[in-house]
Amino acid sequence: MRLWGRTFGNNRHLIVLVFMVIATALPGSARSQNPASSATEYPTKPVRVVVGLGAGGATDIQARIFAQKLSQRLGQTFLVDNRVGAGGTVAFDLVAKSSPDGYTLLATANNFTVSPALYRDYIRYDPIKDFAPISLLVDAPLLLVVGPSQPNIKSVEDLLALAKAKPGTMNAASGGVGTSNHLALELFKQVTGANIVHVPYKGGGLAATAVFSGQVDMLFANIVTLLPHVQSGRLRALAVTSRKRSTMLPEVPTMGERGVPPGHENTTWHGWLAPAGTPDAIVARLNAELASILKESDIVKALRGAEPVGSTPQEFKRLIVGELQRWRKLVIETNMRAQ
Repeated sequence: MRLWGRTFGNNRHLIVLVFMVIATALPGSARSQNPASSATEYPTKPVRVVVGLGAGGATDIQARIFAQKLSQRLGQTFLVDNRVGAGGTVAFDLVAKSSPDGYTLLATANNFTVSPALYRDYIRYDPIKDFAPISLLVDAPLLLVVGPSQPNIKSVEDLLALAKAKPGTMNAASGGVGTSNHLALELFKQVTGANIVHVPYKGGGLAATAVFSGQVDMLFANIVTLLPHVQSGRLRALAVTSRKRSTMLPEVPTMGERGVPPGHENTTWHGWLAPAGTPDAIVARLNAELASILKESDIVKALRGAEPVGSTPQEFKRLIVGELQRWRKLVIETNMRAQ
């Protein structure tokens, strides 16, 4: 006994170390250290899904659709948290600085790739280095419409003929500087050489109202937003900004079909990202779940005009990098300033 006591006393640190090694090797401890196991168990608590645009808009609606689906599939609440301000940069900054554990995610549209150019003097996050793309989810073209102030314009060709015959006399509404409808207008002006005056409003709803009330001539906007007004005859649809026709308005041609040069193409996409450093296994788990949701039979109807797309995280990252370069170039060339 005395011998054992002396031996234990002299080697107690070694024995403690041995027990620690054994404990670490136990199955329960291995699961806590193994990202693949944590991804299998994820999520174990509610997940916050941050949206940088207001409630009721297309981005918010799409975020809620996917959040609800994930809640049903994974057994934890995915709660949408609208953090509006500065073109979405308030939300982007919040997510960039959040813990990379999979419990704070970002659901965003392509304003994510526009805002870094518009707010380049103010942002304190890096849109590439500070985020882990999860998946591109949906894509939707914009629709070019004219209102009652231009009853003789029946096609894109008519619009361009008038704009070139009387430069600066036509105007186009938008939901504000740097919004998707403003960017579509600037691309259209660049590739066609048309001189059209931009009239920004505080929101897409006000912009649409200005056009169908006859105050402004034309507008590029989301098909879902404009469809009721097109169907009622208050607005006339001329073309979509995508490379192929929309399933919602298959009779409406693309810009390319009406002779508009390449470079005008512009769509509004919706995708999810996480903070940089989020375990690859959790990103992969979310990507797989979202890809499966996109295949559900009711998702097309729920998305109201947006086309399910899906992507790998790597494909989504390539899209983001390309869009950042594209919009920065346009913002600088047009001297666009955030308001």
